[in-house]
Order: sequence, then C-alpha cells, then structure tokens
Amino acid sequence: MGIKMRPCPRHGGVALLTALAWACGSSQPAPEQEAPVVAPSVAFMADVHFENVYGDFKSPKFAGIPAKDGKNASIRTMYAQLTSTRLFNENYFAFRAALDDAYAKGVRLVAFPGDYSDDAQPINIDGFAVILHEYRAKGMRFFLAPGNHDPNEPYDDDEAGKNDFLTQEGKEQKVYATGSAACKAMDPSVVCTGELMEQGYEKLIAKLGDFGFMPDKADLYWETPFSQYRNGLYSYDEAVIQGDLKNRQFEMCAEGEGGRYKEPGKDYTKCSFIIDSSYLVEPVKDLWLLSIDANVFIPNSHFDPANPEAFKGFDGAGNAGWNKVLTHKKHQLDWIRSVAGRAKAQGKQLMAFSHYPAMDFYANQTAAMKAVFKPGAFQTARVPEVSTTAALASTGLQLHIGGHMHFNGTNDYHDEAGHFLVNVQSPSLAVYGAAYKIVTYKDQDTVEVQTIGLNSVPRYDELFPFYQTEYGYLQGSTASGDVAKRWDRAILETKSYGEFTRHYFGELSRLRFMDEYWPCEMKEAAMSLNAKQMLILSQLRTQVTLAQLKDAPGIVPISAACAAKGTASGEAVPASQLVTDWTEATAKASQLAGAAGLTLDSFEKITAHGFYGDFHRTVYAGELALRDMGAERVSQYKVLMGAFPDSPPEILKIGAQPSDQNAVHVLFQSQFKQVFAIFKGLGSAKPSGHFTIDFKGKRVSNARDDALSFNEQP
Repeated sequence: MGIKMRPCPRHGGVALLTALAWACGSSQPAPEQEAPVVAPSVAFMADVHFENVYGDFKSPKFAGIPAKDGKNASIRTMYAQLTSTRLFNENYFAFRAALDDAYAKGVRLVAFPGDYSDDAQPINIDGFAVILHEYRAKGMRFFLAPGNHDPNEPYDDDEAGKNDFLTQEGKEQKVYATGSAACKAMDPSVVCTGELMEQGYEKLIAKLGDFGFMPDKADLYWETPFSQYRNGLYSYDEAVIQGDLKNRQFEMCAEGEGGRYKEPGKDYTKCSFIIDSSYLVEPVKDLWLLSIDANVFIPNSHFDPANPEAFKGFDGAGNAGWNKVLTHKKHQLDWIRSVAGRAKAQGKQLMAFSHYPAMDFYANQTAAMKAVFKPGAFQTARVPEVSTTAALASTGLQLHIGGHMHFNGTNDYHDEAGHFLVNVQSPSLAVYGAAYKIVTYKDQDTVEVQTIGLNSVPRYDELFPFYQTEYGYLQGSTASGDVAKRWDRAILETKSYGEFTRHYFGELSRLRFMDEYWPCEMKEAAMSLNAKQMLILSQLRTQVTLAQLKDAPGIVPISAACAAKGTASGEAVPASQLVTDWTEATAKASQLAGAAGLTLDSFEKITAHGFYGDFHRTVYAGELALRDMGAERVSQYKVLMGAFPDSPPEILKIGAQPSDQNAVHVLFQSQFKQVFAIFKGLGSAKPSGHFTIDFKGKRVSNARDDALSFNEQP
C-alpha cells in the first residue's frame, strides 16, 4: 500500500532560518569557540550496479547455474556485458575488493552517488544490503544517494525483467517480474519471479534506511530538505519523525515544481506528491555529507490522477539530471544554499554528492562532439547547461561528487561573482577505468582527491568457465541470432580485472559504439586504419578520388562504400597516381614521427581496434586511460593531433552524404582533424587521478609529477 499523499509541509524550514539561528541551535560549538577538527577521509563509490551473482530467484523453474560450494550463479551472458555500458557480473567481486581496499586504507566512511544496484530488484537490493551490514559490523558507515537505476521509477514496477540470464547450456533465459505480460500469459519460455520487480522509493528506503536515508543514533546531526526542528534543537527522536516519508514529499507537476514554487499565470497539470530522499548528515565531528536526490521523474501522458502511483505515469530520470532539478525540484536549490551557508558559518567540511554530474563532463568538448558524431551520440543530452551549473554554483556549494556517466573526470566553474564549484566525477566499478575516489579535507580551504584503481580484483575470473560454455554454444550454433552474438574469446585469457575491463571496452566499442556513434565513413576509417596509415593520410595530397580506389587496391584500406555516387568533373588523373602520392605522404609522415623521437613503423602497433578503443576509453577514464596507454603511445597520439593541415579541404556532398568524387584524403583530414582535437581535449582535462582543490585560490592542481596529458608538447 502506498503512502497516503498529504499537503507538502511548509517548505524551507531549514532554508528560511538564518545561519546564526542554526549555529546557535546546533549541537556543535561555533567555529570561534573551537577550531574544527580535520575530517576523516570519505570513499566515493559510484555506479556499483550491484547484481547479486549468487542470488536466489526463488523459482523452481530456474535456479541459475550450479557452482561450487553448493551455490548457484544467477548471471547475465557475456554477450550482454560486452554490449552494455556496465558489467553485470564481475563488478560483484570488484565491489568487495573496493570495500576491502578502503578498509585497509583506514577509510571508514563510504558514500555511494547512485546506481548502487542494477535496477533495484529485491534479489539485488537484498544482497547489497547484506554486504553493507557485513562491513558495517567491521566499523564502516555507508551513505547512499539514489540513482536512476535505484529507483528506475518512483513507484514499484512489477512488469520488468531481463532477457539474457545465462543457462547451464550457455543459452539465454528470460526472467521477468510476475506482473509482466509474459508472466500473465504464462509464457513457458519465461521464468517469473517477484525477485525481478523494480522497487520504488518506499521499499528502497525501508530496506536501506540504515545507510543514510534515515537518521542513526551515531550521527551528530541529520536533516532533510523539509526538516523543522522545534526551537532549532536537534535530537535523534525528532529526526526520526522528520525522516518519516510522509514528511519528505513535494508537489511534482509536468510543468515544474508545484506548491509555493508555482509561477503566477502558468498552468500546472498532472500534479502529485512525490518523495525526495535527500538528507544532510554529520557522521563525525565537523564533516557534513550532503546526499542530494537529483532524480527527476516528470509526469508524462500516461499519468493518471486517479492512480498517481502507477509507475508508467512518469518519465525515467536518466536524461533529466540537474537541468530538470532547476525546474522541477526548486526547493533543493534553497536547501543547498542554506546548507552551504551554515557549513561556512559553522566551519563544517562539506561534501555534496548526487548521482548526476553538475557540469560538462566531456572536458568542455560537448559542442564539438555534437558536431562530429551522430545525433545523440555519447549521450550528450545528459550534459548540464552552463546556466544550470551557474545556478548551482550560486548557492555557495563548492564541492560536488557525481556519477551516472561511469566517467573519471574533473571540471570546475567560477564566475565574476566569485563563486567556485568543482565537480568530481567518480568512476564506476563496473567499467573500464574501474576505480573509486578518496576525498579528504586537508584544511578548511584544501581538499585532496585520490583515485584508487581496481586493477587487481580477487576472484574476478570465477565465472569464466560459465562463459566458456556460452562461447562454445554460440560457436556451434548456426542460428543467425546466435552467430551475431559471437564475441572474442581472448577476454577469457585476461590475467587481471584491469586487463579484463580494458578488453571488455574494446569489444563494447566494436560491438556497439562504432555503430551507434560514428557516421558511416568515419566508422569505416576508424575500423580500417592503423595509426601509421592515419599519419600518412594526414599528409596525403592527391587528386585520385574515392570512386577510383577500386582501381588502386592495396594502398589505403578505405572505400567509397559510404559515399554517394557523383559525376566526375575536370581532368581526371589515373588511379595509379595514388602510389606516387602515398609515397610522398609517407616520407612526410616519417619526418613528423622522427621529429618526436619516434619511428613511423612504431605507429603500426596502434591497430584500428586499438585506436577506437583508446578513444572510447579516454572518454570514460580520462587521465587513467592515458596512464594505461603509456608514454610512447601518448606521444604517438600527440604527433597525430598536430599532423593535420590547418585548413582541411571542404567535403563535397550530395545531399547529406559525401560524394565519391572527393579526393581520397579529403574526408579523413576534415573529419579526423576534429576527432583528434576532441581526443586531445578529453586527454588534456583537469587532473582526475590524484589532485588537490584549492577553494581559496580557485584552482585544481595535479598531485602527480608523472601524470600524462595530451596537452604537453610531444
């Protein structure tokens, strides 16, 4: 039964009180009475996407794959993993490794900026909670912020499911929640279980309340955006009342936030009250953790006022992020402003975290990426507007840790008014560049951030024998659907989690990203050319056209397949001229390589698969990807980044397609000059490995002398 909706409590209890009143009512001494104690470190683990690989579906029809120690493996197929932007299985072991590593380093506070589960199913949430309780018994504390996968919708979805759990025979098995159409129709090919329903806020907070969503007696302070403590005095008993979900709701409408935030003269429709699970907690003296529920589930055309808790009545939160917080959760900006002001007045060391990035997470390359790649590529719809970042910075917040994009990165924002905000993107444990962040206030104005990579993960290969069965089945099947799902078995030969995720990302690029993101002719070039050929092409000047390549085979491995057929004009040169032109370009490329202390032949080691894999890995892992490449490869890419002509020739087009009458070098030089400029920007971002933030000096500085960047001269 859902929560009975009630008028939202008078909002802004905390926001409308002055910082002085809160300082007087706080249980902590004012800063002038006692110098603040330096807060301990906090580990941030974003996008764990925990899937309980040894969980129980509680179905007699399918118990998973028999494994050792009497357990059954309830896992997804390797193909499902290699075509997903997150792993489903091995991150189970990475999660434990991260907790063990943080514990060994003396870190006792861990924050999760959302997507700690894989779609909030009981089998996964219950398993996640068991692990957190296990480590809590060792002395660790955990603090959650919700992501768009937990919950997927604000209310329970009993129609959800997955098509790709792995069977003992290496095949796929559909497993759905009991309310799904297939289960209602008693489809014999589907396993039906309540363990695969996707839970909404109410059930999640009930199960995970011990991890920040509700106050704890060990906390020195705890509040929600709606808290109103009598006489400004904090008590645990009163916090429990304030934490009741009926006291943590606001009016959500299709057009924006309702209640006192309704704009005069504007119509508001599809309104209902919805939970905001945000909270502020002081787990140890003078450290404030601000968990912001930045999920924005906007009522859609399926919203039914008579049944406001139907999950289909709301859009997913994945693309909304902070852009929609500004319109649909306006109360949060008031609250954040109040929290930031009080933190400054009381000398608290404030760390804010939410699931969503607070500013451009593509190292300010978003506009260029939109111009070069396919529409919608790289999920650029999720990038916050500059005005959004400015609004958040104007609250006085200075540090925000986000997730969602599975990226490792850092960016900052400052304006003429003196506001300075740093957004730290904590990488996922479930992708290439798997890592977590340790954030520590060194003093009131200086924060140190360390990125702890998970290259070595015990038991990461525990499930490999099951994937071998899947591989064998796919190789033996002649069904077109199975043939299309064949993957490179080399991933089962990897010797570490780091190597495994690197290989996974290469396959993800090959099997998905190249089709989804790269225009046809760019995809052909990226998937055909090694770096040596790219460097030569960057120097090529020829009159031989794409249409003539069929008459000059074996020189450059591209074609006119993606071009529209045009009509030759002017005096044509013979296709054989390409041999001479290619030889001249090769000599120029050799000189460029030599000037950087490299040989042209060494570029051949960067295969096409290696190049586009490196590009996508840098998108996700930033500085960590360059560290993985090593100094020589970074130097080679720097040569390529500087090799293109200042003004590449314009591309002849027939409609939206390039013409096959373009000279062989034209498309590559025009398009890949932009690709390598983006590549350089991504690899020249703010430090994202080990760095410090100086709030007073308004700068982010690398703490590593050996950090690699594309921004240096080759």
